[in-house]
Amino acid sequence: MTTSSTTPDTDVVVVGAGFAGLYALHKLRDRMNMSVRVFEAGDDVGGTWYWNRYPGARCDIESIHYSYSFDEDLQQEWQWSEKFAGQPEILRYLNHVADRFDLRKTITFGTRVIGVHWDDENSWWTVRTDTGETVTARWFISGAGNLSVPKKPEFGGIDNFRGQVLLTGNWPHEPVDFTGRRVAVIGTGASGIQAIPLIAQQAAELVVFQRTPQFATPLGNGPLDPQVLDEAKKIYPELREAARNHFLGVPFDQVQPSALAVDAEERRRVFDERWNAGGFRLFIDSFQDILFDRQANDTAAEYIRERIRERVQDPAKADTLAPRGYAYATKRPPLETNYYEAYNRDNVHLVDVKSTPISEITETGVRVGDRTYEVDTIVLATGFDA
Repeated sequence: MTTSSTTPDTDVVVVGAGFAGLYALHKLRDRMNMSVRVFEAGDDVGGTWYWNRYPGARCDIESIHYSYSFDEDLQQEWQWSEKFAGQPEILRYLNHVADRFDLRKTITFGTRVIGVHWDDENSWWTVRTDTGETVTARWFISGAGNLSVPKKPEFGGIDNFRGQVLLTGNWPHEPVDFTGRRVAVIGTGASGIQAIPLIAQQAAELVVFQRTPQFATPLGNGPLDPQVLDEAKKIYPELREAARNHFLGVPFDQVQPSALAVDAEERRRVFDERWNAGGFRLFIDSFQDILFDRQANDTAAEYIRERIRERVQDPAKADTLAPRGYAYATKRPPLETNYYEAYNRDNVHLVDVKSTPISEITETGVRVGDRTYEVDTIVLATGFDA
């Protein structure tokens, strides 16, 4: 309740207890001595890493960069186990941060903000929650991010489906067993590309419904060499400074000026080297002009299509998986592990819903045109309403 007509209940209200919300809380409360209320819809910290627990969920930025830089002791003490951390490890990291800086005592969990209004007379925000609480604050900060609201399916009938429906963006906290089940995955964006190879290993049958094929390139994950991590920790100030001054936030420094200024042999050598290195190196550390010159971009796009054809045994599937009609990197390029090899399995089928869209979800499956694909589980890998 408001204590007076001139003083709000708290200095700042923050929404979300993910990476942004946790840091905002620490900065405002512990560094700036402000009063803070944090509201989090989940039952614990983690943000997107609390909700996204689907098989294969993993960060596509290297662990040594996808981490906080505000506390030197924190940087030095945490030991990442993989080059690209998976969801469980990132969630453990965020729990460690919450414990280390005693952040939970200021967070109200299981509570969603449903209204925020500016009071011009009193010069403060009035914040309402779904529990009926009203809080006034001088400042309001949303740390919810743009990957917090799973996108609702645009086809009808999902409520009629008698089987199991799962959303990658709001995955059950208990393990999901696909053994012996017929599974549909709708969507081949980043989450679908991560989940499909692992679901394929369990499911009796997997049907992938693809609207837009992706320029997916290898993640190149593996155990993080402790010596590499130690060397990074020694130069963390320099790494962070380089990241802040790189236009995409990752301190790669091997990019060449132009894909068109070198011969085909040298261009292929650079592409192969970056492809094998994994991560976003092909995207932002090969040639500068692939992001700005369509002809240069075409050389990278054709290179990726060629690599897809090498990995997918069925020429028809390979052709369906090869992206066309848009330039490489105009969508955030997904990173993958054994994604294309999943389509070489006898139990994995690919349906192109660009040419024939999904008509509806029936009680027993997914109808495309005049065919219904009978399934037991539907996984909606349809991304976020960003």
